[in-house]
Amino acid sequence: MDRSADDIETGPEVIKRFLRGLDGSPGVYRMLDAESRVLYVGKARNLKNRVANYTRLQGHSGRIARMISETASMMVLTTNTELEALLLEQNLIKQLKPRYNVLLRDDKSFPNIMIGRAHDYPQIKKHRGRKAEKGDYFGPFASAGAVNRVLNQLQRVFLLRNCSDSDFETRTRPCLNYQIKRCSAPCVGFITPKDYAASVADAEKFLRGQTTEIQEKLADEMASASAEMEFERAAALRDRIKALTNVQSVQGVNPQGVPEADVIGLHMEGGQACIQVFFIRANQNWGNSDFYPRISADNSPAEVMEAFLGQFYDTKEPPRMVLLSHGIEDMELMAQALSDKAGRRVQLLFPQRGEKVELVQGATRNARESLGRKMSESATQAKLLRGVAEAFDLSKPPARIEVYDNSHIQGSYAVGAMVVSGPEGFEKSQYRKFNIKDTDLTPGDDFGMMKEVLTRRFKRLLKEDPDRKGDLWPDLLLIDGGAGQVSAVREIMRDLGVEDVPMVGVAKGVDRDHGKEEFHRTGQRPMALPRQDPVLYFIQRLRDEAHRFAIGTHRAKRAKALVANPLDEVAGVGATRKRALLAHFGSAKAVSRAALADLKAVEGISDALAETIHRHFHEKD
Repeated sequence: MDRSADDIETGPEVIKRFLRGLDGSPGVYRMLDAESRVLYVGKARNLKNRVANYTRLQGHSGRIARMISETASMMVLTTNTELEALLLEQNLIKQLKPRYNVLLRDDKSFPNIMIGRAHDYPQIKKHRGRKAEKGDYFGPFASAGAVNRVLNQLQRVFLLRNCSDSDFETRTRPCLNYQIKRCSAPCVGFITPKDYAASVADAEKFLRGQTTEIQEKLADEMASASAEMEFERAAALRDRIKALTNVQSVQGVNPQGVPEADVIGLHMEGGQACIQVFFIRANQNWGNSDFYPRISADNSPAEVMEAFLGQFYDTKEPPRMVLLSHGIEDMELMAQALSDKAGRRVQLLFPQRGEKVELVQGATRNARESLGRKMSESATQAKLLRGVAEAFDLSKPPARIEVYDNSHIQGSYAVGAMVVSGPEGFEKSQYRKFNIKDTDLTPGDDFGMMKEVLTRRFKRLLKEDPDRKGDLWPDLLLIDGGAGQVSAVREIMRDLGVEDVPMVGVAKGVDRDHGKEEFHRTGQRPMALPRQDPVLYFIQRLRDEAHRFAIGTHRAKRAKALVANPLDEVAGVGATRKRALLAHFGSAKAVSRAALADLKAVEGISDALAETIHRHFHEKD
């Protein structure tokens, strides 16, 4: 007979019995509760010695004592080395998200600048994600805004194109970027491949930090143009030098003795932590980003820093140097792990003097200021969530509010959107978009679209977390609509067997006036909040954010459909063959109408590929 969770023994005695089967090997251990949920993941140079520390409740912090008292079983994986144990520990923490581990909650990716190599006139652009495209990558930058600022100035200085290859091939006259002196118009032959290649080489030198040589070169060209009385060219070169100086000054911190490093500053206060990471590349500051790992009040700075390093670099390539505001327990082991990941030596330093310590102090100061702002915002957010609970008779302040909206044009390019808010404000990593797939829906059927969105959302939740042990179940649903919409949603939820999640419909109210919203709940009369009530403003912000996200998603889908090239859908037709086809026929439409013999006549198109292209466009006929 199965025992209930209440009947299962937990605590130090369980750990003592488990200890008998351990030896002194390195490895990773997991502590599990009575329902087999992972409480904690740890690594050890010597498993027997480490686990022995947990065989008593005394002498531990409150957090560790609670963890020991909840432990009902353990799992162990031995490894050959402590380094393997470190890597395995960090992978398991990210995968399992144990309650008692320090956890990096926002593991975002960072953008790069890419200069393509698959074209005679390389394109310069922002790139995020896997580096699959042929080209040179420079980064990371802290944000898309940081990349855009640098790209904007680089275009002014080096006049490189940022248009797509398909736009480049089809242009017959220069675009606006040429008119405003941000491109040299290679698309219409206004610059030779040799001169353009020289500009590309200069841009790469700048991104590698070799700025002095470029400035001297531009200054010499300006002086030469002025001496030859080519004053218009001299003025253009002067503007390019100004733009180059501007991009350097905007970066602020430009250390001379640190060519490449991540500078990591940690500040902890009131059971919360903020970590600031400054990206130094080519002796230039390429922006900073803040992180707020989940910690406990009794975590030490060394614990938080070590956990952050392991999780942060799990999916990112470390630079040649990492500067820390706080040392960790085993600096050499972590440095070896980072070096193995990068395939080269990575220095992990806790500086005490000089320029490096000034950089770390700057990052720590930013972390302290960011945490102060966040704590202030969190206090306000907590007050608003308590107000929501009071306004809508909830049993407790909602930890997760999900807001839903749809967007379409007479049913075309229809999308559903979900935004999430909680104690930390908007949780953008939890936002979801839903491409409406039901082709039988009547165009503009908002009820039908909402049914599809909610059905897909909650069917997945029921499959992944039927017992609601995770933190992805909402405490409140906000629906854009009135009584009819709420009634329809309630029926959808009833069909799914989810009837205990509170929901509120937000209707525009009298004259559809912003500020006169009516709130609808099942079985209750519509209600309104006072016009100056902060909770009303909060609900409006939630609804407006859902509307913004839905419209943005819809516009992106529509724009992608409008600029889609039919040749992109043909198997075997890459960028080079697409250019050949467009150059031969003039347009994708002409390719789609071409006879098989004409397709076979295109240089670079084999007979087999010509038949594939012809079949792709004519099989429906």
